[in-house]
Amino acid sequence: MEATEKTTELQTESAACSRASVAVLIPCYNEALTIGKVVDDFRRVLPDAAIYVYDNRSTDDTAAIARDHGAQVRFECRPGKGNVVRSMVREIDADCYLMVDGDDTYPAEAAPSLLAPLVSGQADMVVGDRLSNGSYTSENDRAFHGFGNNLVRVLIRLIYGFEFNDVMTGYRAFNKVFAKTMPVLSPGFEIETELSIHAVDKRWRIVEVPIDYRDRPEGSESKLSTFSDGLKVLGTIASLFKDYKPMALFSWLAFIFVAFGLIVGVPVIGEYYATGQVDRFPSALLAVALVFTGLLSLASGLILDTVVKGNRKDYELQVIEAYERYNL
Repeated sequence: MEATEKTTELQTESAACSRASVAVLIPCYNEALTIGKVVDDFRRVLPDAAIYVYDNRSTDDTAAIARDHGAQVRFECRPGKGNVVRSMVREIDADCYLMVDGDDTYPAEAAPSLLAPLVSGQADMVVGDRLSNGSYTSENDRAFHGFGNNLVRVLIRLIYGFEFNDVMTGYRAFNKVFAKTMPVLSPGFEIETELSIHAVDKRWRIVEVPIDYRDRPEGSESKLSTFSDGLKVLGTIASLFKDYKPMALFSWLAFIFVAFGLIVGVPVIGEYYATGQVDRFPSALLAVALVFTGLLSLASGLILDTVVKGNRKDYELQVIEAYERYNL
């Protein structure tokens, strides 16, 4: 009975998705082992969708295999997944975009469930959540990947107040306005973090859909470097924190500088009141410099916060124009 209900639900979601134009976007680098199956799976599940494989300087037969299986193949010469995503959202027009890796770790059968919230107007970005059902933990055997994902989740929750179940997933769907107004700045694997933070900061509607994850087949190797790419992701979070929430960042810096200034300066002040002299002149100068730096940080935060609020207003107007342009 449950299986029948599930099949009916999937058929309903597929029918709804077929009424909107869908582009399946598959960024690839040396995925000859898996790309044929990935294309076939999505052609079977989403027969009306246009499937695009973006080859990112592969040295194997990824492009030829994808073309033989019916995908439209395009090329991005700049290395890095972020550069591929930038080209995809610029060049492809569709009502809904479904982005998935070409390594056959994400099930095509989940595609209608990811697209349904977009078609029904309940979401602007849908995230394929690998972690809630435990499939990522059981399938993934790469050390520290789970820890890194959890660390990024915690940082985004602390900074932005939104808790993702899965931040680093490469299985996402988003609507046309989200895609066409999204400024892609990251060149590499930081793109997932940037997409997540952008959606939260700009108050887009986000829905997470649990999916089953499977590890790469034998012979297929991950292009993700746990430590170097992890540091890039943390750097992206810090950079976007500065860009999106400067008042919070510079207020904390101001507090730290002023606190250290008081720690250094209070003994000097006490000495002055006791003796009428300042014997520790270097400490007095350091205290003044620290407090002054803290006040400058606070002023910088106030100025940048005004700039960011102005940019948010401009962005909201751009979104309105995009809705009008695309007759949505």
